[in-house]
Amino acid sequence: MADGSASPRRVLLATAGSRGDVEPFLSLAAALRDAGHAVLVAAPDDQDDAGDDVDVVTLGVSFAGLAEALAGGGMRAFREHIRPAMSTVLARVVDEAMRWQPDVIVAHPKLLTVPVVAEHLGIPYLSVELTPVVTPTGEFPAAGVVNRSLGPWVNRLTYRAADLGARMFASDIRAARRRLGRSGEGHLPSPSGSLVAVSPTLLPRPADWPSTTHLTGDWPRRPRPDAGTDGAIREFLADDAPFVYAGFGSMRGGDAAGRAEAIIEGVRRAGLRTLVATGWGGLQPPDRCLGTDVLVVTSVPHATVLPHAAAAIHHGGAGTVHAAARAGTPSVLVPFLADQPFWARLLRRSGLAGPALHRDRLSVDGVHAAISDALDRAPAVHHVAGEIRAEDGPAAASAIVAAVAAGESAS
Repeated sequence: MADGSASPRRVLLATAGSRGDVEPFLSLAAALRDAGHAVLVAAPDDQDDAGDDVDVVTLGVSFAGLAEALAGGGMRAFREHIRPAMSTVLARVVDEAMRWQPDVIVAHPKLLTVPVVAEHLGIPYLSVELTPVVTPTGEFPAAGVVNRSLGPWVNRLTYRAADLGARMFASDIRAARRRLGRSGEGHLPSPSGSLVAVSPTLLPRPADWPSTTHLTGDWPRRPRPDAGTDGAIREFLADDAPFVYAGFGSMRGGDAAGRAEAIIEGVRRAGLRTLVATGWGGLQPPDRCLGTDVLVVTSVPHATVLPHAAAAIHHGGAGTVHAAARAGTPSVLVPFLADQPFWARLLRRSGLAGPALHRDRLSVDGVHAAISDALDRAPAVHHVAGEIRAEDGPAAASAIVAAVAAGESAS
């Protein structure tokens, strides 16, 4: 493992997606800055509070807006919204890299033009896996591709799904090459390695991963003194009566009102209060179920709120899974899509959570039973929390980035 002692470097961190895709990069940026490196983060428009004195430039697209546009789904939404938005992002990341002239790029796999500009600048780049989707293993399938193990050989094949993006946006990759005066065709350089921002406490390292794949631990945002100081939240937390947090982040769709009502009434039946984060629209509590035991907000800082919660009902995104586990807060998983069923299965196999609930079939009885089950798992979750809190994913990743930028081995 690199010791992070390399001389200062210029690092471009590039990501695209919702809050869960961006906040880990901001955390890594802070760690790199603390190590003396010059850091720039290229991210979507939705980040209104980078914090930590991190320099952020926009990639020109709001993913919150895209989520709303995609509510109707279908190929029309892809053609009219996703394709042009991603074309903008793929072009802008090239522009920012050329302007910044970094020594190394650390990028989300969605940013398919990063290999093009890295090749042009003659610099290395690292891919980031916020959930296991890029590095093949026979131990489990790529998160979000299939929902059960299909055996070692087939499991490894599922990681080829990541190649679909390169084919879908091949014209954008060719355009980036032509803009840089390079041939529009040809093999793109491979990354110098992959940073898997996942806790080894939750996901032990697969035995068949190569040495260039680094399981660093997750990259949580640092708690800020002023985080969660909204008056209503502060007052809610000051009350000693126990509560359940419920929030689905950037998820949306289905009967958001019925879903919220089932959760609130199920929590109420358990004799607990509810703190509801509506997020991008996955929960919309109707007035009829509100009361003095319910607080509804748009979002909360997980590091501030979750340690106080008796349990957390959430979608099972990688960031929220890690935040709840680090806080020692038992989870009730309600997966929607992508990698969320992967985390639900992992927590259930580990004994840290019960069976996942179906997002469109929530009932008061079901939520009540799931909360009771979660509370029984608190001792196991508290034990895991101590192990996760001892990890320092951002520092480990920062040392690897510095070593790769310096041309050293990071294994």
